[in-house]
Amino acid sequence: MAVPGSLHLQIASAAFECRSDPDFRSPPRPESAGHGRFSCRPDSARLAALSSGGLSSLIFRFPPNFVRQLSTKARRNCSNIGVAQVVAASWSNNNGPAPSASAAPGGGAPSPAAAIAGAAAGPVVPSLDFVAGGEALAVDGDVLSEDLGTHGEFSFLSSDGSLAVHAGERLGRGIVTDAITTPVVNTSAYFFKKTAELIDFKEKRRASFEYGRYGNPTTVVAEEKISALEGAESTLIMASGMCASTVMLMALVPAGGHIVTTTDCYRKTRIFIETILPRMGIKATVIDPADIGGLKSALEKNKVSLFFTESPTNPLFRCVDVKLVSDLCHSKGALVCIDGTFATPLNQKVLALGADLVLHSATKFIGGHNDVLAGCISGSLKLITEIRNLHHVLGGALNPNAAYLIIRGMKTLHLRVQQQNSTAQRMAEILEAHPKVKRVYYPGLPSHPEHHIAKKQMTGFGGVVSFEIDGDLVTTIKFVDALKIPYIAPSFGGCESIVDQPAIMSYWDLSQAERVKFGISDNLVRFSFGVEDFEDLKADVLQALEAI
Repeated sequence: MAVPGSLHLQIASAAFECRSDPDFRSPPRPESAGHGRFSCRPDSARLAALSSGGLSSLIFRFPPNFVRQLSTKARRNCSNIGVAQVVAASWSNNNGPAPSASAAPGGGAPSPAAAIAGAAAGPVVPSLDFVAGGEALAVDGDVLSEDLGTHGEFSFLSSDGSLAVHAGERLGRGIVTDAITTPVVNTSAYFFKKTAELIDFKEKRRASFEYGRYGNPTTVVAEEKISALEGAESTLIMASGMCASTVMLMALVPAGGHIVTTTDCYRKTRIFIETILPRMGIKATVIDPADIGGLKSALEKNKVSLFFTESPTNPLFRCVDVKLVSDLCHSKGALVCIDGTFATPLNQKVLALGADLVLHSATKFIGGHNDVLAGCISGSLKLITEIRNLHHVLGGALNPNAAYLIIRGMKTLHLRVQQQNSTAQRMAEILEAHPKVKRVYYPGLPSHPEHHIAKKQMTGFGGVVSFEIDGDLVTTIKFVDALKIPYIAPSFGGCESIVDQPAIMSYWDLSQAERVKFGISDNLVRFSFGVEDFEDLKADVLQALEAI
């Protein structure tokens, strides 16, 4: 490829190294003496060739099948490889360097058409080829947008914890940089060098980003990381969990369609199903999470497009037998989407259990630091593409800075969830035995109505516990106000513990009788345990109980 005149190559010394990620997926390739993990040291002959304009003799080594693209900031920070401005690099799957566009077949003189094309392109500077194990790529001064799909199997990563740290990044990402962390690409649009490139993109001969609402390199890393944890073909990340829920429902349920959902769920989801979907002629059958007979009846009597529920549910943590409901729904042609926000991808793999889609409010455990809003939905490429197409129309795109916070948060997801699982389980057992606690809702307790289901499909039971104080609204307020560690706030899943009284936080606009219909009693408390020391949290909860 030709390198535009604006690309200046500066060689500071005769010896320099280029570093990149090691290739864990194949046996190490033999290197010549003196070439380390990932290096290139041009000898005097190559330097002489460089000084005479023979740039193509300079060899750099990168991992194979690696797609890279540089941000403006990264281009300014490439002095370690002696390149002042490298805009993009893309791996070719061909064995050996690709022939020059201007070269004639057989290595002879260029054809007239190629000569005309070369003249139209302007002055040609010898290309800079990057070669690895017989594979080649070339760098020019413009963005080369190639397929930014999956980067192969992560066969050397055996745990969810390792996937949460490295998936989407360690084996290659859509942004080239020596930085350990993924750069934030703050742009609203992406340019095309020539109209021909734009036409190639429109006619699907060229992969590229186009407009910020349709995709972003930083956001893609977050999506690939979530896909790896869920075992999904594709993931779409959006501006909030509610955005993910509403776009999914509108994309997959046709006008005049029918859905089935459950009684215990996030209130705003229920409001959307009960007040917005009917405007599109969409009806809903609402069943108890354990009512398999009700699900069978709804599937028999209606042309159901989708079964959508949380598992565990909010705030009473009811659990749905995902495999059973998936088998029933699929036999009638209905899709299954599970909101797994309370479970996290570490405690429950609903796609492996048979569900078609899994949804999360990434604001909660996935982000994990109470500092970002996001939502995501994962599943087959076909279904996610349908949802993505509507998402591009409606908006709700995640800001790349927020995507970075999601990526950052996921690095410690397994550590946080392990701590939160442990604390919540131990605190649920303590609360259940306490005389001032009337009832505890936690799927890890044998007393939970779906404990047998939770044991079957979950490896941990989450970091949130709901319980009823043995008292009225005022007594419960006194308990909440006596707590010293948790914040009184409406979210959950972060490093900081959070407590709320659902009757006040989420249902205060309803009468007591109306709240009870939704299972929300005045003495109900929802406690999201953070990563604080267990003994500190235990002491705080016990002293607050003693205060009432």
